[in-house]
Amino acid sequence: MPPDQAMGVATAVVPHGGTSCRNAADPARGVLPSRSVRVRRIDAELPRTVHERLTRLLARRVAQATAVDATFGADVAERVARFTLGGGRRIRPQFLWWGLRACGLPDDEQIEAALQLGAALELIQTCALVHDDVMDQAPVRRGRPALHVDFTAQYRPSAPADGARFGESAAILAGDLALAWADDEAAALDLTGPQARRLRETWSQMRLEMVAGQYLDVQGEHTRNRSLRQAIRAACLKTALYTVERPLQLGAILGRADETTLRALCSAGRGAGLAFQLRDDLDDAFGDPVRRDKPAAGDLRAGKPTYLVALAHARAERDDDHRSLAILARSGSQDLDDDDLDDLRYVLERTGARQLVEDKIRHLAAQSARHLDSAPLDPVAHTRLRLLLRQVAGTPTSPNRSAGVVEGAAR
Repeated sequence: MPPDQAMGVATAVVPHGGTSCRNAADPARGVLPSRSVRVRRIDAELPRTVHERLTRLLARRVAQATAVDATFGADVAERVARFTLGGGRRIRPQFLWWGLRACGLPDDEQIEAALQLGAALELIQTCALVHDDVMDQAPVRRGRPALHVDFTAQYRPSAPADGARFGESAAILAGDLALAWADDEAAALDLTGPQARRLRETWSQMRLEMVAGQYLDVQGEHTRNRSLRQAIRAACLKTALYTVERPLQLGAILGRADETTLRALCSAGRGAGLAFQLRDDLDDAFGDPVRRDKPAAGDLRAGKPTYLVALAHARAERDDDHRSLAILARSGSQDLDDDDLDDLRYVLERTGARQLVEDKIRHLAAQSARHLDSAPLDPVAHTRLRLLLRQVAGTPTSPNRSAGVVEGAAR
């Protein structure tokens, strides 16, 4: 199925150059120097700027939670704060910021709204990761014990019998708290009129898509569904939209982008976002475990219905390759040893699935770049977005990945 058909990607037809956003800087009028300096500083230091804002926000939130109950504050609120501040590359706030910057130099109200929403995106990401680790029974996240494991370890001496269940329950509540804080920040935006309504609608849609994608993931794992269509749909919902397209859309709405520019940015984001998930699937199966923030081959052990595995199944069935199908049937076992994993990797290679996914990633990255180039964007933002989209898809423009955006495709 062509990617545009599979993902519902709209094709933009606007030539690149200039800008069509309503708040673009007018060279004839000039821009206040102080605002220009502030914007350039955020351009250069966006992850740190978001981190500093999160630090201040979470200090207030932890204090509020502690005032409600000291144990709740120490056990849950402080863990949410440490998790949020302790890792991540601030990918979603970067897409939101550059979606705004694509429309030129923002005013102070737009800058504040973008940073506030960027912090909210990091909190909703905390919710997603904490809940994901519970559902996957993942022991590690970002090189440290996953939150449910950490909770269990804290209370194991006093309640060893049901410690794991307590840890999972507490982690679910921690994820809920992160989501509540994220929604509080989004709801507190000091905006009115149609722009505020569209931001609320996009935020709401993003949350719905994220949950739907995660459900398709666990439902496919439970039912052993190997449908190529469902694998692409789940990847699009749980990653492409939530990680790239919707943050870009939120930024462009803040920047008052016209519909053509908005459509082009969304299409560019969806293609790169899907490539992001496909790259993550490949890295899980074949990547260097030292560079990942969670155990290697976790998807193969869990039997996740990734597009990579679905392709291998489809090709093995087409070729009546019973040996490969029997090996693929072993996925989903936490008891897989190194030899079993090597057999699975061999089948992913033998069936051509790995190469097909690599080809699809390159196609999606090229398609994303074409959509981006079709839009009349601020030149600085266009350059940064092009690099960011390529890097998030795992296809950097050069071997040097030190440009300060994204390294790797792990969530």
